[in-house]
Amino acid sequence: MLENPVLIQVAVILCTARLVGFVLRRFGQPSVVSEMFAGLMLGPGIFGAIAPELHSQLFATSSLAGLQGLVQLGVVLFMFIVGLELRLPVGAKPMLIAASSIGVLSVLFPLGLGLAIAPVLYERFAPANVAFWPFSAFISVAFSITAFPVLARILKDRSIAHTSLGQLALSSAAIADLLAWVLVGMVVIFASANADWNRATQLVTGLAVMILVLFGIVRPLIARLLPASGQPGNVLFTFILIGVFVAGYVAKSIHIDEVFGAFLFGLCLPRDDRLLHWFSERIEPVAVVVLLPVFFALSGLKTTASAFTGQTVGIFAMILLTAVIGKMTGAFLGARLAGCPTRLALSVGALMNARGLMELIVLKVGLDAGLIGPELFTMFLVMAIVTTVMAGPLLTLFGRQSTSVVLAVAEN
Repeated sequence: MLENPVLIQVAVILCTARLVGFVLRRFGQPSVVSEMFAGLMLGPGIFGAIAPELHSQLFATSSLAGLQGLVQLGVVLFMFIVGLELRLPVGAKPMLIAASSIGVLSVLFPLGLGLAIAPVLYERFAPANVAFWPFSAFISVAFSITAFPVLARILKDRSIAHTSLGQLALSSAAIADLLAWVLVGMVVIFASANADWNRATQLVTGLAVMILVLFGIVRPLIARLLPASGQPGNVLFTFILIGVFVAGYVAKSIHIDEVFGAFLFGLCLPRDDRLLHWFSERIEPVAVVVLLPVFFALSGLKTTASAFTGQTVGIFAMILLTAVIGKMTGAFLGARLAGCPTRLALSVGALMNARGLMELIVLKVGLDAGLIGPELFTMFLVMAIVTTVMAGPLLTLFGRQSTSVVLAVAEN
């Protein structure tokens, strides 16, 4: 094993992510897909199979503590930014009914299909100490995730983020992600309570108190500290960062993953574009460019090659079909119910099907909570990559809709 390996580990991870990104950019894929692929390549199924001795030296289990710390910091900061960004796009209020229909149905349909196949997955893959309903609930929610940040990146890369199609998709994804994260939080709470309803009540009460403090005290306090004009200062910047880490710690202390605390803290802050610009400019370059590739690599190291042997290939196909059919059908029906034309509904469904990084964060929560094991973690990770890769080509296939068509839907 290498001495003090963290620096060389990070260098290898970033180099791999950039090389894979150089290749996949030629196929129109966003950087997050490259980083997800790179993380999978560095795992035991590919790098570990090609060069097992080098892999075991570079990524020895006993040497991963440093990477774990970086990952925790990176994911907490990223989820804070996600919470800070999560808002309806400017001008999206007229299409709020359509976005709500798409967002809710794009969660409920995959949720229902996930429950339908959960017995098959539970029998074969559930950890020994996990009851059926916590397992099934988590699996169902894992199918319902949409990657709001990845969707925004796809729209930005295609220069359609500010079109009506882009606004509708972003609004729908914001609603879907908020609903899905509420469900993930509830699943983790009740799984942590281990069927003890008194304990579950205590956990829900703790979460409710935390939300009340964040929205009732922290939000107005930050609003008062914001200058009337100009950019926030370094003192406020530091104060908010302290709040992010404290919120993550408090969430962890009440047996909810720290990502929920960071997400809620970002969500509670005033919807002030100066704050978003200030933190995006200072945090995203580190969190997204350096720390998130490390998160993908560590996720790849938690995968297992045994996830794709024999009969499990058929099970993975079932997982992938369930994910794609559930998400795209829910989004399509939600759009059609709101009066959107068929091709527009298909385009929105293709975008909502992208799961990306958000799926991996949910899987990390489930793995850390003991709700799933390495095999299902691996299958769902690959599913997240495939569905994210699909988004761009499907959007091209279904075509764009004119602004006037979408605005007409919104006005109705």
